Amino acid sequence: MDSGQAPGRIGMRRKVAVLGSTGSVGTSALDVIGRFPERFQVVGLAAGNRIDLLAQQVRAHRPEVVSVRDEAGARALAAELSGQDHRPEILVGQAGACAVASASEVDFVMAAIAGSAGMLSTAAAVEAGKTVGLANKESMVLAGEYLMAKARENGAPILPVDSEHSAIFQCLAGHHLSDVRRLVLTASGGPFRTWEREKIESCTPAEALKHPNWTMGDKITIDSATLMNKGLEVIEARWLFDLPPEQIAIVVHPESVVHSMVEYVDGSVVAQLGTPDMRGPIAYALSWPGPRLPLDLPALDLPALGELRFEEPDGERFPAFTLAYEALRIGGTAPAAVSGADEAGVAAFLQGRIPFPAIAEAIAYALEKHQARTIGSVEDAIDASDEGARLAGGYLAGRFAKD
Repeated sequence: MDSGQAPGRIGMRRKVAVLGSTGSVGTSALDVIGRFPERFQVVGLAAGNRIDLLAQQVRAHRPEVVSVRDEAGARALAAELSGQDHRPEILVGQAGACAVASASEVDFVMAAIAGSAGMLSTAAAVEAGKTVGLANKESMVLAGEYLMAKARENGAPILPVDSEHSAIFQCLAGHHLSDVRRLVLTASGGPFRTWEREKIESCTPAEALKHPNWTMGDKITIDSATLMNKGLEVIEARWLFDLPPEQIAIVVHPESVVHSMVEYVDGSVVAQLGTPDMRGPIAYALSWPGPRLPLDLPALDLPALGELRFEEPDGERFPAFTLAYEALRIGGTAPAAVSGADEAGVAAFLQGRIPFPAIAEAIAYALEKHQARTIGSVEDAIDASDEGARLAGGYLAGRFAKD
């Protein structure tokens, strides 16, 4: 299934491009890669505007090509690297990220550009037949059915990197999909799991960004607080594992030790457990289908934990995830519109323009107003996401207009 060279063979290293290299997943991926120079070689990086960090990554990993967000970033990076003995080719914008993702020398693409901005470069990697480690869930949410069809057509394995989907991927290994009764995605419950509704309604962005278990970017951390991250993960799982939403469940698990589970038709449940560290699922994807990478992560100490709790998700206090199931029921571009609406709502909340519950309100409004249609291209999906963002933005502007 691997479109590149199997890692670990003598004289052969997997050649990796990291998209979103200065984000949380990207930096973790480079940390893993840097521990195993005999197995991996970084040949391309794509990042936004964190030029200082990107320059450090270039010095450490010596990629052949780098992409940045805009011309100003390209000039700043060139200045940072002036006088260095290694200076990669510097590209710009979406076209640059797509070029990095599809470069002929690349075997494996870590797709970790957050949000819909990562859609085109992920699609470029799939079109080029690369093995893709998918940390950009929006690609599957916006156009999962389309991308999976393209992946099959081009022989491009798509390997999940999100901890929950990686857990399911691991739990399915050696089993038949026809034997699956359901997939069970676990959710931490976020920072407001035990809060009353009235308190949640008046929460601040700073409080919402205090995730109890994981260190992530702002967008995904707010999605965890609303539980919309679980809704998006249901959509992603539906396409990654080719199962209908009726066979995909969510359970709240505050300890974040059981990353997800697969229940089989005979009643057996296979779960993947581990410490909450993204380097684990990243390493699994990077090394697939070869042997696992030995990481120095803390050992899982179950006696020290004492107990593992599981709860039903509360759709009354956290309605956002239920809208994802509805979008899947509608089909077509509806999930893309929901994703765009969520991005607009989260941005408005982080800017202090709306209260926390309005994020779900905006998603619901956009889903109601959006006229779903068939996705025939990546551009169709992006257009639907943009439409969802516009609908949500218009709703929020009218609902919370200042006098």
